[in-house]
Amino acid sequence: MSVEKVDTLVIGAGQAGVAMSEHLGKRGVPHLVLEKNRIAESWRTARWDSLVANGPVWHDRFPGMNFDDYQPDDFAPKEKVADYFVAYAEQIKAPIRCGVEVKSVVKDGDVFRVETSEGEIEARNVVAATGAFQRPIIPTVVPAETGIVQIHSHAYRNPAQLPEGAVLVVGAGSSGTQIADELLRSGKSVYLSIGPHDRPPRRYRGKDFVWWLGALGIWDLKVPAPNTEHVTIAVSGAYGGNTVDFRRLAARGMTLVGRAETFEDGKLRFAPDLAKNIALGDANYLSLLDQADAYAEKNGLDLPEEPEARRMEPDPACVTDPILSLDLKAAGITAIIWATGYAQDFGWAKLDAFDEKGRPVHERGVSKVPGLYFVGLPWLSRRASSFIWGCWHDADYLAGQIAERQSSRAGKSA
Repeated sequence: MSVEKVDTLVIGAGQAGVAMSEHLGKRGVPHLVLEKNRIAESWRTARWDSLVANGPVWHDRFPGMNFDDYQPDDFAPKEKVADYFVAYAEQIKAPIRCGVEVKSVVKDGDVFRVETSEGEIEARNVVAATGAFQRPIIPTVVPAETGIVQIHSHAYRNPAQLPEGAVLVVGAGSSGTQIADELLRSGKSVYLSIGPHDRPPRRYRGKDFVWWLGALGIWDLKVPAPNTEHVTIAVSGAYGGNTVDFRRLAARGMTLVGRAETFEDGKLRFAPDLAKNIALGDANYLSLLDQADAYAEKNGLDLPEEPEARRMEPDPACVTDPILSLDLKAAGITAIIWATGYAQDFGWAKLDAFDEKGRPVHERGVSKVPGLYFVGLPWLSRRASSFIWGCWHDADYLAGQIAERQSSRAGKSA
């Protein structure tokens, strides 16, 4: 069987892979994008049915195309986001080959040998654009023999898939909070386990929080320290976009608890940190308001005052008198949704490019293995890196690095 040869192989055709293709194409770098499913498949089938983008359409897009049929401050449903990337790929004539799975990548001298479901490919450069959400993490806290249905947020679709009874949602970032809210609206009795988090305002003084993150330079923040790069953000574009407020969720009937810790004799124990976690989220929220006010004053921005944004509801009983141990059966809990994040999985990359925890070792996406690159990962170069427009800018930089490498190679062979 003949071996197909390409200059640059991009693995994955989600937002990062499409962005990478655009910038490689602009620089005249021959390339091929492989996708084991469809373009932007995760947006269609790896999230719950009612998911919308967490940023408005004026922000959560690439510079070269707007969303049709939406007002700038609307939040696009997940299917429309996937359709957007399909249309964008068509617009830039991206050389994407769907239905091809990459099984392994090894280095052989100056080239990479890539085994795929449709044969072998030889590439001078490889870009891993497989995203940040690869392997769902489900803590082994509650034994399976309890009979309680346990799924990751990755597998959650809608309230109808769950059995009758109460639900415990563990994790209060964007996914956990939105799922818990949806379940509460459906009539379910809901418990929400809350850990440390950032809690920005959805909008403040007429501007969405993503606008403020840009104006204040927060999108451009670098990783503060090793292993501190993960930030759980409680934000939502659902139902037209509202600021996440845990006290208001409690007022509507949701029971808040601290971080889930251990399980014994049918009882799940929670850390006594609920009030602290909510207070830290409030501090984050108020800090952003302070920074926004200071920025508006310094730059003479004529933005409407919004003093009511600083008003906090009183702490509900579940915060002042927290539940530290919960008998799941007695509480009627029949399902647990673990909104506990993902691990990276580069098992197909048989390369010395990772640390002891399997995380890529890189500098702004440039691996220590010559010719290997990563894009679409959290904090690849800054806070914005795993977001739609952030990965587009990272891809621009990496395409420049690849073009420079190509030029250098051409110069040596001349």
